[in-house]
Amino acid sequence: MRTLIDFDSAPVFAVPTRHGVREGVLLDGPQGWGEFSPPADADDALAARWLTAAMEPSTVGWPDAVRGRVAVADPAARAVVSVVDVDAAVTRIDGLGTAVDLVELVCADAGDVAAVRRRVDVPVGVDVELLESDPHCADVAVLRCGALGGVRRALRRFERLGMPAVVHFTGTTSIGLAADVALAAALPDLPFACGPAPEWLPEGDVVSAARTLVPAQGYLPAAPMPAAPDPVKLAQFAVSDPQAVARWRAWLHRAAALL
Repeated sequence: MRTLIDFDSAPVFAVPTRHGVREGVLLDGPQGWGEFSPPADADDALAARWLTAAMEPSTVGWPDAVRGRVAVADPAARAVVSVVDVDAAVTRIDGLGTAVDLVELVCADAGDVAAVRRRVDVPVGVDVELLESDPHCADVAVLRCGALGGVRRALRRFERLGMPAVVHFTGTTSIGLAADVALAAALPDLPFACGPAPEWLPEGDVVSAARTLVPAQGYLPAAPMPAAPDPVKLAQFAVSDPQAVARWRAWLHRAAALL
């Protein structure tokens, strides 16, 4: 698939958010566009999975959706709790209040997750990677499209687990977010709302305002492919610094070499 995409002309973008600037690359393939935006601390192996996810909509496309829209979580209804100490994590969760309907635990030890789960009343989710060691330590599998290598690969991981899942949105632009929504729309069951949606998109997106994915009445529409970037918006957020562009180009090629 990588031979169908010109990495050396792919536009690099930078979008300001309240958490800092988020960067990435847009890939133009024969079927459309994709977004490559792994976290800055990702190694090349993880970046390769993000690249597979970015190339999926622009080459082979996404699998068919089973729902036309996806419920988006209210940020107030979700919490992410790092588990360094089980007692401290339980205390924090107990203090969140009744508005929270799902807590994602960030933890490297499935045993600690299970210990927290036994002591709280709210459902707990963990990243799907941790469930490989103990699929019964949590109530919900948290899926991330980019880190799992795209919609198809994420669905295969979900099918092996046989437990409820929720999609954590990781896209930076509406092009990347469309992949997150496509994954959620393809899951056979979706007992929880997904997200939350990026709050910066209304002002910081590379597609036209009419195509920006902003929740309406608590939902985002599922689409068979992402919107194409708008030339004016893309120019607004394009990275022109030669060193930054070269860094992203080099990362793309290193990731592609691992595919």
